[in-house]
Formats: sequence, structure tokens, C-alpha cells
Amino acid sequence: MWTLPNILTLSRIVALPLLAFLLWWPGWELGFLLAFALYCLMGITDYFDGMLARSSGAVSKLGIFLDPIADKIMVATVILVLAAQGILRGPYVGDAHVIAGLIILIREIAVSGLREFLGGLQVSVPVSKLAKWKTTFQLVSLGSLILGQGLPRWNIVAAEVAHNVPHTVGLVTLWAAAILTVVTGWDYLRVGLKHMD
Repeated sequence: MWTLPNILTLSRIVALPLLAFLLWWPGWELGFLLAFALYCLMGITDYFDGMLARSSGAVSKLGIFLDPIADKIMVATVILVLAAQGILRGPYVGDAHVIAGLIILIREIAVSGLREFLGGLQVSVPVSKLAKWKTTFQLVSLGSLILGQGLPRWNIVAAEVAHNVPHTVGLVTLWAAAILTVVTGWDYLRVGLKHMD
């Protein structure tokens, strides 16, 4: 249980309350910059725990169980806190950006349930390249949205509207992740439906 990859995975879960705390105070620029640094560190541990487990032959049942859970609750925590603080908001469509966050959360819950169902049938669903792109857009999006609150004066003006650069990147990539979420979620559902007869 106490292998380095498992410790790295557990550290991401343990760090979530601190991440939520740092994101909880709108206008606290230092807090958001610290949250961005912590978020990046959590992303780095996510990369290294899998790499270390595979390279050292330390892949464990606990790690296989915990790693996707740690990823999903990190994403859910950030989306929920950003939505609660009104940060998933932008020009032209206002609060409608929350819908992209909801799509991502719904898919994560549905796919987790589907994987559990298929696991009971001894059916594995490999992660597709498109799903990896979805994860990349998701991680870039949430990091950019956090950074935008830490650097509120990093703006450009387009069509007479000031746009915070990281925040705008975050919203665009959030929608890209949401679209890929629907596509990859449908792929998983098609596999599941074949085994539901």
C-alpha cells in the first residue's frame, strides 16, 4: 500500500481541502496564485505516480482504484468551487459557461458507473486518444481559470470588451473539453449498451 506511486496519489486527495480553501476567496489574488501552483503540483504528481508505478512494476490494486478517483474528485472540486464563486462566467453568454462544467461532471459520474458495471462483467474499456485530449483540455482549462483570478490585470481588448487572457483561454478550453466529453462519453455508452441485453 505505501509505495511511492500510491503516496503521490493519496497526496492529491489530501491536498484537495487546501486547494478548495485557496479558491474560496474571490479577489484574493495571492490565494489564487498559490492555488494555481498547488494545482500544477497535483497535476505533476498525477503524471509521475502512473509513470513510477509502471516503470518500477509497483502497479497495485489500490493505485488502480485510487488514481481515477483522485483525478475525478480534483476536477469536481475545482469546477464546483469556481461555479460557486461565479468564476465560470464570461462575456456574451454570462453564466452559461456553467453548463460546460455540468456536462463534464455528469459524464465523469456516468462513465464511473458504467465502468463499475462493465468491470463486474469482466469487460475493460481502454482509454482512447480522444479521451486523453479531453483530459488535457480539462486540466488546461481549470488551471487557466484559476490563473486568471490570480492575474486579473492580464487583459486584452477585443471588440471594445476587455478579456482576461488566462480566463478566456480557460473558458474556450472548458467548452472544448465539454464537447470531447460528450463524444467520448457516447463511445463508452455504446460499449456498455452492447452488454446490457
